[in-house]
Amino acid sequence: MSQAVSHLKDLDYSVVQQCMHCGLCLPTCPTYDATKLERSSPRGRIALMRAIADDDLEATRTFGEEMYFCLGCLACMTACPAGVNYAELFEHARAEVEQKGVLNNPQRSVIRKFTIGWLFMDLRRLHVLGVAMRLYQALGIQALIRNSGIMNLMPRRLREMEAMTPDIQPEFSAELISEITPAAGTKRYRVAMLVGCAQDLIFSDVNKDTVDVLAHNGCEVHTPPEQHCCGSLHGHNGEWELAQQLARRNIDQFPPSNYDAIITNAGGCGSHLKHYAALLKDDPHYESLAHEWDHKVKDIHEWLTDIGVQIPESNQPDLNVTYHESCHLTHGQKVTSQPRELLTLIPNLSLTELPESNWCCGSAGVYNITQPEMANELLERKMGHIKSTGANVVATGNPGCLLQIVNGAKNEGIHLRVVHPVTLLAEAYRRSR
Repeated sequence: MSQAVSHLKDLDYSVVQQCMHCGLCLPTCPTYDATKLERSSPRGRIALMRAIADDDLEATRTFGEEMYFCLGCLACMTACPAGVNYAELFEHARAEVEQKGVLNNPQRSVIRKFTIGWLFMDLRRLHVLGVAMRLYQALGIQALIRNSGIMNLMPRRLREMEAMTPDIQPEFSAELISEITPAAGTKRYRVAMLVGCAQDLIFSDVNKDTVDVLAHNGCEVHTPPEQHCCGSLHGHNGEWELAQQLARRNIDQFPPSNYDAIITNAGGCGSHLKHYAALLKDDPHYESLAHEWDHKVKDIHEWLTDIGVQIPESNQPDLNVTYHESCHLTHGQKVTSQPRELLTLIPNLSLTELPESNWCCGSAGVYNITQPEMANELLERKMGHIKSTGANVVATGNPGCLLQIVNGAKNEGIHLRVVHPVTLLAEAYRRSR
């Protein structure tokens, strides 16, 4: 497939010109809220994109920096009365930045080639890294380094990144989950389970909980041991062709006609997974398959509320829970009420509404690594709201959000359990046995 001359100039112009510049997106945009700069608003960014599409502007370093300052939280899409597809514009704008190379430097190029171009293109490589990190933590090397004071000699940013290092699970998904998990009782559906990348290394227990809940509710679950990245990391960071490669691999591994649903439990991944048709719209072999794929991909909360779930027995402990909405789950997938519905099915669980529940926590993929100051500002705001609820459990449906809020609780020195809603449901089922 030939490379486009310009992602924005070659994009369907109706998408580019759809913004009415009404400004209703402005109060919902975290970066505009923080800076009050027009260029750091969805409306301002779209104006820059349109100027490039109209040949009035060339992509520059300033343009590139602005596109990567955007969280990609998609809150503007929920607010927009015109239905502007900011997600598509955002991805093509970042692809334009990478295509023109306006942010290139040796360090950035090496990091991107290693992570996006190599590590996440074959998850066996990621598992090797995960095993090394697991040993680093399990053998006490990490604790030794932290307690020795050596990190105090390192640059501040390196110290902050080391403190954010997540705990690697003792077992990955393939070690916890059978390739085929039979339905408990009468088989109602046949579904595929996507285990993810970071999700597999850091939250494989959530994947196991997801499969257990699906089986409990009459689903035969297919979870192949060797899977591929969904491509969201690549699509959101301007690597359009790599994202297309991964989309084709996933469709080949999980032919959509074989399943009633293809299940994801990660909000960010799910938002990308549901848009393979747009990604592969010019591919003569995969375009129709991609449309069927998009129809079959379901977030776990969405699927469970669609099929109806068994209510756990009443012997449950009292839980005071608040719910933080993953940006890509609520704004990208429009899955908002379903997680709350599942949580309120659990007896003795009290759900306290979180102020600004759909305001970004600052994780935003790798945003907390690339834009730490803005990410920390958003995290502090989120933690303030969480503390105001008095809840000691925060439920959220995305691994990045889980990690971000865990780090926030650590920074604040407060005891807070941060957990996926499906884990609370799985635990309730286990108590019902």
